[in-house]
Amino acid sequence: MNIFSTIYNAILYQPMLNFLVLVYVLTGNFGIAVIVLTVLIKCLTNPLNKKSIESQKAMTEIQPKLKEIQKKYKDAPEKQAQEMIALYKEKNFNPFSSIFLLLIQIPIIIALFQIFKGGIAIDPQYMYSFVHLPETINPYFLGIDLSQPNIILAVLTAIAQYFQAKTSFTKQETNTKEPKDKTMQITEMMQKQMVFILPIITLFVLSTLPSALAVYWLITTAMTIYQQKKILKEKND
Repeated sequence: MNIFSTIYNAILYQPMLNFLVLVYVLTGNFGIAVIVLTVLIKCLTNPLNKKSIESQKAMTEIQPKLKEIQKKYKDAPEKQAQEMIALYKEKNFNPFSSIFLLLIQIPIIIALFQIFKGGIAIDPQYMYSFVHLPETINPYFLGIDLSQPNIILAVLTAIAQYFQAKTSFTKQETNTKEPKDKTMQITEMMQKQMVFILPIITLFVLSTLPSALAVYWLITTAMTIYQQKKILKEKND
């Protein structure tokens, strides 16, 4: 367990903490430091995010063929699996791309929570020698204490989460005009529910956590919406 903690600190926690403090020292504004860190993380995870959106789009395009395979080989599960894998390879579709992105986002959010949970109390042992640690850090940004929960930011983030999910589902819905079997109907019903469930979960979680996390989540979601619309538009043109 200790080795995992060491790797986690070396790869995520320390670099993020030091970058945040460095930007704060340069700008004197904690909110700007959080925004710059958010944009940096988004840029670093952009290839995975792009792949996830492209796979999402590809999934809607191959749904009719998947349906045909399921009907054709309904009595031959092994053959059905082989044909589905072959189709995935042909269309360069990775069904696990979204999971990879989620697995990366989780430790990032945990690291951010650890940074902010103590009211911006930073342990000097985690600082690099070339980064100056100020005696105090002012956590206020536009009148909001980013070290404390803020319901307004939580609500704004939940709304952004809704539009992200809604944008994604709307694109899928316009590509499914054929009669749907029971499995596809259940899938679509679950997707429609997630459009509302995800924002509710987001609101609940962020209303209890430091609002710096809400700033991170809000900006990340807004950038994802923009990227999602851009990629889906390019694919449709």
